[in-house]
Amino acid sequence: MEATDKVFAGPVPQIYERLLVPLIFRPYAEDLAPRVMAGRPSRILELAAGTGALTRAMAARLDGASIVATDLNQPMLELAAAQLAGDDRVTWQQADALDLPFADESFDAAACQFGVMFFPDKPKSHAEVRRVLRPGGRYLFNTWDAIAHNDFAAVLLEALFEAFPDDPPRFIERTPHGYHDIGTIELDVMAGGFARPAIERVERVARAASALDVATGFCQGTPIRGEIEARGAPGLMAVTEAVARALERRFGSGPIEGAIAAFVVSAERD
Repeated sequence: MEATDKVFAGPVPQIYERLLVPLIFRPYAEDLAPRVMAGRPSRILELAAGTGALTRAMAARLDGASIVATDLNQPMLELAAAQLAGDDRVTWQQADALDLPFADESFDAAACQFGVMFFPDKPKSHAEVRRVLRPGGRYLFNTWDAIAHNDFAAVLLEALFEAFPDDPPRFIERTPHGYHDIGTIELDVMAGGFARPAIERVERVARAASALDVATGFCQGTPIRGEIEARGAPGLMAVTEAVARALERRFGSGPIEGAIAAFVVSAERD
C-alpha cells in the first residue's frame, strides 16, 4: 500500500459522502449494522468510521447502547460527526487501529466497514481489537471482493489503464480490492488471537443517477484523485469524463446499476 492511499483530504470527504456512500457503502452498512446489533452490545467500538455510513446505520438501531467511532483521518471523522451532531450516544475519537487508545476488555462489540484493507499490519489490528473486546465480544468487518466481481470498479480500472497506459493509477486495485483472499483473511484474524472466523460473501446492486456520478465519486472522492493529479495531463476533469464515457458504454446513459460483492467476517473473543 502506498502512503497516499490513506489520504482523504481537501474536497475528497465531501465527494465521497455525497456520491460513494449511497452508491456502495450504504448498502453494506445496512447489512452490517443489524449483524453488530444482534448481540445487543452495550458499548460498541467502530474502526475506520470514514464519513459515518455504518455509524449512522448502527445509531438508528441503538437501544440504550453507545458507540465510540474512530478513524485515523480527521477530515473524514469531522464530516461524520457533523451528521450526527447532538447525538450523545456517539463519541468521536481519532485513533490508530494498530494502537487503540482504550483499556483492555472495554467493549462488547467492534465493527469496521471497508477499513481493514487500509491497515498496514492486519494481524496487529485484529489483535488490538481482541485486546479491547470483553470475553464473548464479537468483531465484524467487511472487505471488498476482487475487482472482477464489482462492475463499476472493474470498468474504472480499465478506463484508467487507457488514460495512463504507462503508469495507471492502481489505488482501487491495490487497496480497496486488495484484501479478498479468504485464506489470508482467516490466517490474519487467527494471528490476531481469534478462533477461525466465519466469512460470508454478500452481493448487492449499486445504483447511481448517472455514469458521471459514479466516475466523479471514484476519481474525485478517493485517493485516486491524487494519483491522477500527480500524473498531470490529461487532467482530473478529462479523466473523470473518460471514465464516465466508459461506464456509459457498458451500462448505458441515465440511471445505471452494477453488481457489487464483499465479504463479511465475524470473529468472537474467547
